[in-house]
Amino acid sequence: MIAFVRGSVVDIGADSLVVDIGPIGVTVTVTPATALSVRIGEHVQLITSMVIREDAWTVYGFLDADEKSVFELVQTVNGIGPRIALAVLAAMSPDDLRRAIAAEDTKALTKVSGLGSKGAQRVILELRDRIGAPARGQSSSSAPAAGWQARVHAGLTSLGWSAREADAAISSVSELADEQLAQGAADIPVLLKAALRSLDRS
Repeated sequence: MIAFVRGSVVDIGADSLVVDIGPIGVTVTVTPATALSVRIGEHVQLITSMVIREDAWTVYGFLDADEKSVFELVQTVNGIGPRIALAVLAAMSPDDLRRAIAAEDTKALTKVSGLGSKGAQRVILELRDRIGAPARGQSSSSAPAAGWQARVHAGLTSLGWSAREADAAISSVSELADEQLAQGAADIPVLLKAALRSLDRS
């Protein structure tokens, strides 16, 4: 199995990267936030998980081992495959997921594309004793907010915007983020796109 992919980014899609690893280029499926966090020509190392099906071999890439671990763990839930598992990580960080499961917050989980109320209940039931506590031990209401700000900031600066511009864009989408958090979790890809639109208008 492929444990990691290291090389230069030669193409970026909405949810994929093509990484030049020497004689070949590997297409790696990633979250939209990860795709937005890198630039063409940048050297990356992604921890990977390979899913083999009769009709396709798909390599999924993650920025850290915790994301990969959660991706694989979520797939052990009955009825959930890699597509929804990746959508979970697109919608929330591993620790946000741990907090949602600990709080039995089905509303937050149903914000994940493709995950309905029954699926959210299965995630809570099957993972609550296996996923562990948040790695950083955060439990305050401000923790998710700090998480979205850091992830959006990293995505914008990696695309070439200055830290000051990124700060301004984060301020412009803070109201949208507050609305999302009130409903359960911040949608990082949506916030990134909104932030980019605000910069394009400036």
